[in-house]
Amino acid sequence: MKFTKDHEQIRKAIREFVKKEINPNMDAWEEQGKAPLHELFKKMGDLGFLGIRYDPKYGGEGLDYWSDLVFLEEIGHIQGFGVSIPITVQTHMATPAIYEFGSEYLKETYLKPAIAGDMVAAIAVTEPGAGSDVAALATTAKREGDEYVINGSKTFITNGAQADFLTLLARTSDDPGYHSFSLFVVPTNLPGFQVSKKLDKLGMRSSDTAELFFDNMRVPAENLIGKEGEGFIYQMQQFQHERFSAVPWGYIVTRDIIDMTVEYIKGREVFGKPLIKRQVLQHRLAEWLTDAECLRALCYQIVDMKMDGVDATREISMGKLKSARLMQETVSGCMQMFGGMGFMNEMLITRYYRDARVASVGGGADEIMCEVIAKLEGY
Repeated sequence: MKFTKDHEQIRKAIREFVKKEINPNMDAWEEQGKAPLHELFKKMGDLGFLGIRYDPKYGGEGLDYWSDLVFLEEIGHIQGFGVSIPITVQTHMATPAIYEFGSEYLKETYLKPAIAGDMVAAIAVTEPGAGSDVAALATTAKREGDEYVINGSKTFITNGAQADFLTLLARTSDDPGYHSFSLFVVPTNLPGFQVSKKLDKLGMRSSDTAELFFDNMRVPAENLIGKEGEGFIYQMQQFQHERFSAVPWGYIVTRDIIDMTVEYIKGREVFGKPLIKRQVLQHRLAEWLTDAECLRALCYQIVDMKMDGVDATREISMGKLKSARLMQETVSGCMQMFGGMGFMNEMLITRYYRDARVASVGGGADEIMCEVIAKLEGY
């Protein structure tokens, strides 16, 4: 058994929080177009949920990877990616590079408040002309004395309209190659920063995804994360935290969708018998559950590898690829089982249908995951 009594206590606390503080508010937040992240994150920070693996020196819990997995599994029960993804932006995307490579100043000034829930963070990498091809980024950060001057734009930035700071990747050299990029902590209260617009999306409607603009924005040189020119390398390492965070949701969300569907088709009679008694539907559900359990086993293998300090890039890429596709296949098939009701926005299944689509795009498209796997296989 992978989980101890301590792990299960963490699970119970997070599950109760999701049940009482998040899911009852999801309909309203979806309608409003954003969740109140400062309020929500402060509550989570007070309970120690935003720094599961981070050193207690910075307000974290200092726990193991299995505790981190418990956290990810339980927020997978949030009924909408518009809140679960913003949470992992805070915990698994915007802060890991600060923790691993940042100075003590950056950890004290930004990491600690993020763990405490006093600051909302965002990761700013994607640009209008550069998504999966990170090396094509055009936003620049030019050194001028004790400052960097940032010019450019970022798009599809989760938490962008509410963020107090960004972990931002920018070009610091015109030279070719991967050592022309640097990673910065960028406070959003400095002159030259602007939220260009809040983006209108197919799904994740409770997430304030935004387009950001930087016009001669001056950021202190001490906000550089690690060494200049190493930002691309740092970001590639950070992607493994981000991509892993999506793996558990594949089997958690799939199971939640199936349970919801089974409950509905048990009470739906067609030609004299409940739909659940139709063998063709039983078999489809059984296959999705089987895939979900296989994904769970892979996820547990990844955590074992992380615990042993083994590089799990290959397995994480496989897990993210399978997670995204399984959720989409399952929710599409289950939506069909709801019949006409499945097409109604009042039904939760439609939110899952809209939200699941982003899993094959965000954090590295399916095609990128296949490229990574193929490269690591030596093809």
